[in-house]
Amino acid sequence: MKDLTKGKESKLILQFATPMLLGNVFQQLYNIVDSIIIGNFIGKEALAAVGASFPIIFVLISLVIGFGTGATIIIAQYFGAKQLEKVKRTIDTLYIFLFFASIILTILGITFSGPLFKLIQLPEDVFPYARLYLNIYLSGLIFFFGFNGTAAILRGLGDSKTPLYFLAISTITNIILDLLFVIVFDWGIAGVAIATVISQGGAFISAIIYLNRTHQIVKLAISKLVFDREIFKQSVRIGLPSGLQQTFVSIGLIAIVWIVNLFGTNVIAAYSIAMRIDSLALMAAMNFAAALSTFVGQNLGANKPERVRAGLMATLKMTTVVSISITIIAILFSRNLMGIFTKDADVIGIGAEYLIIVSSFYILFSTLFVINGVMRGAGDTLIPMFITLFALWFVRIPIAYFLSQEIGVTGIWWATPIGWFLGMIMGILYYLSGRWKKKVIVKQEAL
Repeated sequence: MKDLTKGKESKLILQFATPMLLGNVFQQLYNIVDSIIIGNFIGKEALAAVGASFPIIFVLISLVIGFGTGATIIIAQYFGAKQLEKVKRTIDTLYIFLFFASIILTILGITFSGPLFKLIQLPEDVFPYARLYLNIYLSGLIFFFGFNGTAAILRGLGDSKTPLYFLAISTITNIILDLLFVIVFDWGIAGVAIATVISQGGAFISAIIYLNRTHQIVKLAISKLVFDREIFKQSVRIGLPSGLQQTFVSIGLIAIVWIVNLFGTNVIAAYSIAMRIDSLALMAAMNFAAALSTFVGQNLGANKPERVRAGLMATLKMTTVVSISITIIAILFSRNLMGIFTKDADVIGIGAEYLIIVSSFYILFSTLFVINGVMRGAGDTLIPMFITLFALWFVRIPIAYFLSQEIGVTGIWWATPIGWFLGMIMGILYYLSGRWKKKVIVKQEAL
């Protein structure tokens, strides 16, 4: 692991955040390219269907991802202690769990996909597209879990480059197959889903073949897998809070989609596109916050608390510059950005309005995440979780519904920065209270 306890804070955090940001960009390209091809070659109904599917997918996979997070931490600890036999047992346990979890979630997801879409009142013209896309996507869940589990294992062993290489190959493969299946074969939205499944499957299988031939520890031999109950319990204990947070956030996003669905296909399609652009725009702040968490953890562990505030201020300055730059681009080119995904004038207009309103407050989001990053680095993960859930469930969702009834769809857009603002204020107040310092194992001087 890179030593972040010596050197200029801003340079260290920037260098640490950049590889993570690059990897997440490749992950987002999956969704962005899918949306561009769907919007331009299939139609707004199919585009709306994909947008409605993703919150449901996130709900299904959130707890499993949380378990993977716990397993990654355990792998890192055992590897650092040179207990390679336990590293292998943890890897085996993770693979076994992911296999059965993928089978169960695939069956549940396909069985209840129809009722779920009806529950959130998805329009009839979007419903068949959404159900077809989701069912095909879920049929490849075993590949999704397999590849992401393998990537998590490698990160636990200190290798962040190898997953990035296979992810890049997978993204390029997905783009090529999207174009082939949709434009040449005319398979419609099914072609997009099939392309995603094949590219994820190819990434997982090729990674396993490569690792079995070259890696000393990560070797997947099905006949030799061993499930360790104690390691499984440890993974659940460590990963459950993260999984629960992601699950409740995902359910909250479904609630937002339900409100959006009340306004018809054009609004659903516009929201779907705008969320893709949003996810890319907000990625920098999220990765800087993650880098700051590691920075804070290392420096508190090294008894250098004076560097924590310096790291926080350096990160806030960098994310402020990035946020303002992205805001200017989003406002000036909102219609052009929407036009990349669709030629429908109504959809472009609705989405452009979303971008102008929400992007004007990106600085609130970046500040909220960076402040929470300090607490997480100190080991205080519970309060940031409560702040995130409060801002979503008790602020954004109720305000989105209320304002949507009063001023229309614009009210849904305004609820987002309002939630960010209150979350940011809560985060700043908790940071200034200093209570998060009590989670630090070593007694330190005032920050």
